Amino acid sequence: MSEVNELVRTAAAMVAPGKGILAADESIGTMSSRLEKAGVAPTEENRRAYREMLVTTPGLAVGVSGVILCDETFGQSFSDGRPFPVGIAEAGILPGIKVDTGAKPLAGTPGETVTEGLDGLRERLARYAALGARFAKWRAVIAIGDGRPSYRARRANAHALARYAALCHEAGIVPIVEPEVLMDGTHQVSHCASATSMTLGEVVAELLDFEVRLDGIVLKPNMVVPGKDSGQTVTPEHVARSTVGTLRTVIPDLVAGIAFLSGGQGAAQATANLNAMHGQEAPWPLTFSFGRALVDPALAAWRGRADRVADGQRALAHRVGCNSAALEGKYTDELEYERVV
Repeated sequence: MSEVNELVRTAAAMVAPGKGILAADESIGTMSSRLEKAGVAPTEENRRAYREMLVTTPGLAVGVSGVILCDETFGQSFSDGRPFPVGIAEAGILPGIKVDTGAKPLAGTPGETVTEGLDGLRERLARYAALGARFAKWRAVIAIGDGRPSYRARRANAHALARYAALCHEAGIVPIVEPEVLMDGTHQVSHCASATSMTLGEVVAELLDFEVRLDGIVLKPNMVVPGKDSGQTVTPEHVARSTVGTLRTVIPDLVAGIAFLSGGQGAAQATANLNAMHGQEAPWPLTFSFGRALVDPALAAWRGRADRVADGQRALAHRVGCNSAALEGKYTDELEYERVV
């Protein structure tokens, strides 16, 4: 029972008031590509230095409850020799780990994928827990368009998410359950709402079948937005109503919290949409688990230079501050242009 209570406490801490989750778990290939675009050599050391720059930002724990890392970073150390999970925990932040191995083509469903990584997951989770992981993340990818998402794709990904979540609880780790309905496409916001509702319905059904404790998980869904090539423009208030309304139809009140992904939205747009959520009545805490929408400005400011670490950290602190303000409905356009000191 004490282990169950610890899971529930950790899940609650991940969605604590005023705090969100920093996703710094890009794969080696993705991170190397982003470094190259920023003019930084895509080496293992530069990937390590970039993540250290992020997670050692002064005062980060004020607005960030947890940091998601990839396997490479989880096994690396700060420049002072402390392992990443140790250094993050000592800063008052929960260390997390991405455990899926990526989305692969799903047989019989052209254009759709299923996320893999269940083989050997029990042993990997035990190792991560021993190294200090308090939570984990698994991302399913759901596409819209040309008859997608299919029932087969929704069911396959929901089943994998539930098996992953059950294994996390067995290991004493809180699972972030991330079914992302992609922005890619020409679909209208109403189509995103229906695809999101169907996907989340499958996920909840599988979680219940596996008897996963809902107060010991954090759900990381997409916001309900139009496809990025749809030409449709919607207000943050529309996004908030559509998103929370969709969630309320399918997500049980027992879920510990909702941490929205940014899903390719621009940094300011994701924050404005998050801010509008504050005006919606919801039975769970609503927060953020952003990646690029938090870290892209920091990477651009840092550019791999030791003398620009403080610049990168100020850029990250500014984005975290904007999103923390949004959680209270206090985000404004003016905050975007305040001088970061």
